[in-house]
Amino acid sequence: MKFKPELKIYRLKNNLTMPSYATEGSAGMDLTAAISEPCEFKPFERKLIQTGIIIELPEGYEAQIRSRSGLSIKHGMTLVNCVGTIDEDYRGEICVPMINLSQEAYTINPGDRIAQMIISSVQKVDIIEVREVSSTSRSSGGFGSTGY
Repeated sequence: MKFKPELKIYRLKNNLTMPSYATEGSAGMDLTAAISEPCEFKPFERKLIQTGIIIELPEGYEAQIRSRSGLSIKHGMTLVNCVGTIDEDYRGEICVPMINLSQEAYTINPGDRIAQMIISSVQKVDIIEVREVSSTSRSSGGFGSTGY
């Protein structure tokens, strides 16, 4: 049997929706808007949307907050920071920094699914300062250097 870490979730209000996986094969669990009234985003407007939850991650894990693909492609709603990282020692409310990248206004309603949260293990490394690093066939080739 595979080890399954526990994610502890505290709801700031009892009537808020708990994060959940939409399907058995979902990698991310849906986060919902814990707002009391509809929130309109004008084109290119940014706002921080509350989820109403506080999480306690297991030691050695992080939570990644990502866009929902349907909101992104259909309505241009995405995250300001693309992917947000929640560290294992953070105990504040999870909030989602959203932006409307479309040319039309979009409204988020209370309880709407706004993002997804993925729990991932974290590998820490020892940091060692060196005078040089090894070379590779790519070396310092940057953006687009390996093709499209």
